[in-house]
Amino acid sequence: MKLYKYVLSGLLVFSLTACDKELDLQPAQSISEELALSTDANVKSVLLGAYDALALDGLFGGNTLRDAELLGADGELRFVGTFEGPRDVYNHSMIAGNYEAENMWVDAYETINICNNVLEAIEVVNEEDRDQVRGEALFIRGMAYFQLVRFYGQVYEAGGGNTQPGVPIVVRPTRGIDESSQVSRNSVEECYTQILTDLNEAKSLLPDENGVQAGKFTAAALLARVYLQMGRYAEARDNANEVINSGLFSLLPNYADVWNNDDNTSEDIYAVQISSQDFLEATMTVFFSVPAFGGRDGDIEIEQKHLDLYDPSDERLALFFEANGGVMYSGKWREQYRNMPIIRLAEMYLIRAECNARLSTSVGAPVDDDYNAIHTRAGLNPKNGVTLDDILLERRLELAHEGHRIHDIKRLKGSADGLPYDDNQLLFPIPAREIEANKNLQQNPGY
Repeated sequence: MKLYKYVLSGLLVFSLTACDKELDLQPAQSISEELALSTDANVKSVLLGAYDALALDGLFGGNTLRDAELLGADGELRFVGTFEGPRDVYNHSMIAGNYEAENMWVDAYETINICNNVLEAIEVVNEEDRDQVRGEALFIRGMAYFQLVRFYGQVYEAGGGNTQPGVPIVVRPTRGIDESSQVSRNSVEECYTQILTDLNEAKSLLPDENGVQAGKFTAAALLARVYLQMGRYAEARDNANEVINSGLFSLLPNYADVWNNDDNTSEDIYAVQISSQDFLEATMTVFFSVPAFGGRDGDIEIEQKHLDLYDPSDERLALFFEANGGVMYSGKWREQYRNMPIIRLAEMYLIRAECNARLSTSVGAPVDDDYNAIHTRAGLNPKNGVTLDDILLERRLELAHEGHRIHDIKRLKGSADGLPYDDNQLLFPIPAREIEANKNLQQNPGY
């Protein structure tokens, strides 16, 4: 599925953010929600606006992927740019006014609010399309909440009560700021319950194939990722297995061909298409590449500690490129205006392999087969007797610099830059403007 960048409908929406009076003025190009949500065509247009919002720079335009790598850098990459926001993410020195923390929060709640508007107006949609529209809105909302709770809330502890603060759950449209807007943070457990509710319902409503928009197996792939983060390995395995067995996706023979494409490949389950109009939102290229290929100044360098993880004959190692006098950079995000893979089929093979290894099962395929599907694609010899450690290393190499690192460190109870997985410095602060505007919001410790 390719996620195109759409122009947001004229619907005037309010996210869960502080507002100044000047910003509350309805712009001339917007229309009221009554008109924007009054017809089948208009509601579907607003839904396209939700896809567009999901691809803003604070979310899957790139920042949420970039910041997961910066938080979990651990000597494997280095930020050398001058932008204060990402530099402080990398240095674990964020303050409550950090722009990256504010940007992600604002973009996520804008996306959620657009989805809530669509869901509120679902009876306006033609009956034959109603399930699909509802499923897409639920998928987008679940995806936004999953990113929020992983950055702003402490890690989900399998088997624990997970009463630690997550983020506010808002499932009704916010069309103005009043006392009802003064919401508190829900627990991490409540956040994951909402995410699973949204995604499982979306999966049940969506068609197998849905063109450029979310389908059943897009939801299943995201569910596999969510369940893995929760340590619910049987559910993660089974959802990954459904995606693999759907027959809709296939691994490319050459790893390098997965990257820097104008169009989706057979391996892309979910991707954001970047055009020349989206340069400021295509932040993976902006920060991971160099000016010769459309990047900024080569802000994120790949360190030898990471390169040493690869076998010398690994084709994934060959994808890194050299510039600026011998500095190494990730080739995944080298080219300007190329699509951004967000969920790939390779991840599903690795999830199924990891879960089967943990559970001593072979649902879908033996562990060795799933591991070797990825391992040999990288030009390496097949391996017998694959261990859990083998799979986790393969995941680290295959999915490097795609926005997984800090989340894997947390779920595996590792450390980053000397900080244990549950250190408060590995959390984003609740934005200062939100704390100032909402007396009921609890700040994360240390901010």
